[in-house]
Amino acid sequence: MRKRYEDLETDDGTVVRYRRHDNGGGLVAMTASVDPTTYVAETAWVDPGVQIGGGARVGAHVWVEPGAVIGPRVQLGTHVHVGRDAVIGADARLATRVTVGAGAQVADATVLPAELTVAPEARVTTHSLAA
Repeated sequence: MRKRYEDLETDDGTVVRYRRHDNGGGLVAMTASVDPTTYVAETAWVDPGVQIGGGARVGAHVWVEPGAVIGPRVQLGTHVHVGRDAVIGADARLATRVTVGAGAQVADATVLPAELTVAPEARVTTHSLAA
């Protein structure tokens, strides 16, 4: 039987406790808010202050940094990194190895292709991705 929680010490010496999410087993900080209908893969980490809406899917090896907001029904592929205070709108889909910088905003229903990096503080809409 595995432990239901993990403690992580940050660079400044603060200890943050993470619990296993019931739907998928990923590690979710005690001060994060993740809807019970959201799937969090066992190897994913959700940091303090994060909010994730219902029906979302957080893939393997995903890291969501403190203060990020993930809307309902968002799909985060494997190895996605969502930076501090970033906002991902409802129904957005982020493919494998997408990186969203700190404070960036991704509009509702936007699809980000694999390997894309969104700069910190950037605003991404479906129209801004059109070639």
